Amino acid sequence: MGRILALDYGKKRTGIAVTDEMQLIASGLTTVSTTTLIDFLKEYVANENVVRFVVGEPKQMDNSPSESEGLILSFLPKLRKEFPDVPIVRQDERFTSKMAFQAMIDGGLGKKQRSNRALVDEVSATIILQGYLNTIS
Repeated sequence: MGRILALDYGKKRTGIAVTDEMQLIASGLTTVSTTTLIDFLKEYVANENVVRFVVGEPKQMDNSPSESEGLILSFLPKLRKEFPDVPIVRQDERFTSKMAFQAMIDGGLGKKQRSNRALVDEVSATIILQGYLNTIS
Protein backbone atom coordinates (compact mmCIF):
# COMPACT_ATOMS: atom_id res chain seq x y z
CA MET A 1 0.00 0.00 0.00
CA GLY A 2 2.57 2.59 1.05
CA ARG A 3 3.02 5.08 3.84
CA ILE A 4 0.99 8.19 4.53
CA LEU A 5 3.08 11.04 5.91
CA ALA A 6 1.55 13.88 7.95
CA LEU A 7 2.95 17.35 8.57
CA ASP A 8 2.19 19.72 11.42
CA TYR A 9 3.71 22.66 9.52
CA GLY A 10 5.00 25.58 11.53
CA LYS A 11 7.01 28.73 11.04
CA LYS A 12 10.06 27.35 12.89
CA ARG A 13 9.49 23.60 13.18
CA THR A 14 7.44 20.95 11.44
CA GLY A 15 6.28 17.83 13.22
CA ILE A 16 6.20 14.71 11.08
CA ALA A 17 4.27 11.48 11.55
CA VAL A 18 3.95 8.44 9.32
CA THR A 19 1.90 5.29 8.98
CA ASP A 20 3.12 1.75 8.58
CA GLU A 21 2.96 0.30 5.05
CA MET A 22 -0.52 -1.11 5.72
CA GLN A 23 -1.74 2.36 6.80
CA LEU A 24 -3.05 1.06 10.11
CA ILE A 25 -0.91 2.80 12.72
CA ALA A 26 0.10 6.47 12.95
CA SER A 27 3.46 7.02 14.64
CA GLY A 28 5.51 10.10 15.33
CA LEU A 29 8.61 10.23 13.13
CA THR A 30 10.49 13.40 14.03
CA THR A 31 10.44 17.18 14.09
CA VAL A 32 12.63 19.12 11.71
CA SER A 33 13.45 22.75 11.18
CA THR A 34 10.98 24.08 8.63
CA THR A 35 13.89 25.49 6.63
CA THR A 36 15.20 21.94 6.05
CA LEU A 37 11.80 20.25 5.59
CA ILE A 38 11.92 19.77 1.81
CA ASP A 39 15.42 18.28 1.99
CA PHE A 40 14.28 15.91 4.75
CA LEU A 41 11.23 14.87 2.74
CA LYS A 42 13.29 14.28 -0.42
CA GLU A 43 15.54 11.88 1.46
CA TYR A 44 12.64 10.16 3.22
CA VAL A 45 10.55 9.73 0.06
CA ALA A 46 13.61 8.38 -1.80
CA ASN A 47 13.87 5.58 0.78
CA GLU A 48 10.22 4.92 1.64
CA ASN A 49 7.07 4.40 -0.40
CA VAL A 50 5.07 7.53 0.50
CA VAL A 51 1.69 7.52 -1.23
CA ARG A 52 0.09 10.61 0.34
CA PHE A 53 0.88 13.72 2.33
CA VAL A 54 -1.57 14.92 4.97
CA VAL A 55 -0.99 18.54 5.88
CA GLY A 56 -2.66 20.03 8.93
CA GLU A 57 -5.25 22.71 8.28
CA PRO A 58 -5.41 25.19 11.15
CA LYS A 59 -8.86 26.66 11.67
CA GLN A 60 -10.50 28.98 14.14
CA MET A 61 -13.52 27.87 16.15
CA ASP A 62 -15.82 29.53 13.57
CA ASN A 63 -14.22 27.39 10.83
CA SER A 64 -12.31 30.32 9.31
CA PRO A 65 -8.61 29.81 8.57
CA SER A 66 -6.19 30.71 11.35
CA GLU A 67 -3.38 33.15 10.66
CA SER A 68 -0.82 30.35 10.26
CA GLU A 69 -2.78 29.03 7.26
CA GLY A 70 -1.06 31.67 5.11
CA LEU A 71 2.32 30.06 5.80
CA ILE A 72 0.98 26.66 4.82
CA LEU A 73 -0.64 27.97 1.64
CA SER A 74 2.73 29.34 0.51
CA PHE A 75 4.40 26.00 1.31
CA LEU A 76 1.95 23.73 -0.55
CA PRO A 77 3.07 24.72 -4.10
CA LYS A 78 6.68 23.88 -3.14
CA LEU A 79 5.56 20.49 -1.84
CA ARG A 80 3.55 19.81 -5.03
CA LYS A 81 6.48 20.86 -7.22
CA GLU A 82 8.96 18.56 -5.44
CA PHE A 83 6.57 15.60 -5.24
CA PRO A 84 4.15 15.89 -8.17
CA ASP A 85 3.11 12.23 -7.96
CA VAL A 86 2.20 12.28 -4.26
CA PRO A 87 -1.32 13.55 -3.53
CA ILE A 88 -1.75 16.14 -0.78
CA VAL A 89 -4.81 16.22 1.46
CA ARG A 90 -5.63 18.59 4.29
CA GLN A 91 -6.80 17.59 7.76
CA ASP A 92 -8.38 19.86 10.36
CA GLU A 93 -5.84 20.35 13.13
CA ARG A 94 -7.92 22.24 15.67
CA PHE A 95 -6.90 21.39 19.23
CA THR A 96 -4.05 19.08 18.19
CA SER A 97 -1.48 20.95 20.29
CA LYS A 98 -3.73 20.76 23.35
CA MET A 99 -4.48 17.10 22.65
CA ALA A 100 -0.76 16.41 22.21
CA PHE A 101 0.03 18.08 25.52
CA GLN A 102 -2.69 16.08 27.27
CA ALA A 103 -1.47 12.85 25.66
CA MET A 104 2.00 13.58 26.99
CA ILE A 105 0.60 14.11 30.49
CA ASP A 106 -1.46 10.92 30.22
CA GLY A 107 1.66 9.10 29.04
CA GLY A 108 3.48 10.11 32.20
CA LEU A 109 5.98 12.51 30.66
CA GLY A 110 7.52 14.96 33.08
CA LYS A 111 7.19 18.71 32.92
CA LYS A 112 10.58 19.13 31.23
CA GLN A 113 9.67 16.69 28.44
CA ARG A 114 6.25 18.32 27.98
CA SER A 115 7.93 21.70 27.48
CA ASN A 116 9.86 20.28 24.52
CA ARG A 117 8.06 22.04 21.63
CA ALA A 118 9.61 19.71 19.06
CA LEU A 119 8.05 16.72 20.80
CA VAL A 120 4.69 18.49 21.00
CA ASP A 121 4.88 19.15 17.23
CA GLU A 122 5.67 15.50 16.52
CA VAL A 123 2.78 14.30 18.69
CA SER A 124 0.51 16.87 17.02
CA ALA A 125 1.46 15.49 13.59
CA THR A 126 0.58 12.02 14.86
CA ILE A 127 -2.84 13.24 16.00
CA ILE A 128 -3.41 14.91 12.61
CA LEU A 129 -2.50 11.65 10.87
CA GLN A 130 -4.71 9.55 13.15
CA GLY A 131 -7.58 11.94 12.51
CA TYR A 132 -7.09 11.45 8.78
CA LEU A 133 -6.93 7.67 9.15
CA ASN A 134 -10.19 7.77 11.09
CA THR A 135 -11.89 9.53 8.14
CA ILE A 136 -10.81 6.92 5.58
CA SER A 137 -11.48 3.76 7.59
